[in-house]
Amino acid sequence: LMDNRLNVTYITFGGHVEVHKYGYLYFVVMFTVYILIISSNVTIVCIIIIHKNLHEPMYIFIAALLINSVLFSTAIYPKLLINFLSDEQIISYPACLCQWFSYNWLAASDFFLLSIMAYDRYLSICNPLKYTTIMRKTTVNIFLFSAWILPACLFSVIILLSAMTEICQFHLKGILCNSTVQTLHCVRSRIMYIYGLFLFVTILLLPLLFILFTYGRILVVSYRCRGVRRRTAQTCLPHLLVLINFSCLAAFDVLLPRLELDTPKIVRFIITVQFVIYSPLFNPIIYGLKIRRINDHLKKLF
Repeated sequence: LMDNRLNVTYITFGGHVEVHKYGYLYFVVMFTVYILIISSNVTIVCIIIIHKNLHEPMYIFIAALLINSVLFSTAIYPKLLINFLSDEQIISYPACLCQWFSYNWLAASDFFLLSIMAYDRYLSICNPLKYTTIMRKTTVNIFLFSAWILPACLFSVIILLSAMTEICQFHLKGILCNSTVQTLHCVRSRIMYIYGLFLFVTILLLPLLFILFTYGRILVVSYRCRGVRRRTAQTCLPHLLVLINFSCLAAFDVLLPRLELDTPKIVRFIITVQFVIYSPLFNPIIYGLKIRRINDHLKKLF
């Protein structure tokens, strides 16, 4: 679709399932979820900020992860909610690229933050004498800065390449702009394909291997020392639950568009909705229930 007056290209979303029939139901459900995501994440972030006994690296990283969930949801939900109530589910191509950038940037930041949290737990349990020396305020700030800035720089390259590439298709099979945007291009760029593999290794594979390595070491230490088993279960289990949940959904989201399988529309729709709901909504629930100090403050609050 082209608006010749403004010279803007519009992309049509084709992944909605009977949106004209169930649009209001989708809107009510997703709007409720969005409010729950904002309120639950902001509540725990405020608890961490207010209470000084939570001003430790582990809780600061949890707060950063929850802030990331709020930003991720805010980049996705408003346009999703508008489309549920619209006669046509469309988005301008520049806005689509912005949403794709935000989607990838914040999802990658989640992996970086989970890697940092795994390293924090590794130091705390396996090298407790070095923990306070290494995890200083400066180190924490560098980790947080890197977790947000590095993925933004890496993904800005592929967004710029896509902006300079001509598009011949104007119909996306999904309900939001993610890696399926590359299917719109007239010609598949070899540079983008190679760079995409580089991003896959750098942002997804290496952090995941690092996380598995650190938790493997933690499990070995906790098996040998009975005294740290309870502490390991209390602090590491929530991180592992979040990691498994996020990794499975991210794998489906990355692989489905690239494999170009003839997946039924309902399957794509369900997977995408799960990805934008599960992590942002369940992260604060997992940390609120499983991390004892946060749970104690939540009980006092309510």
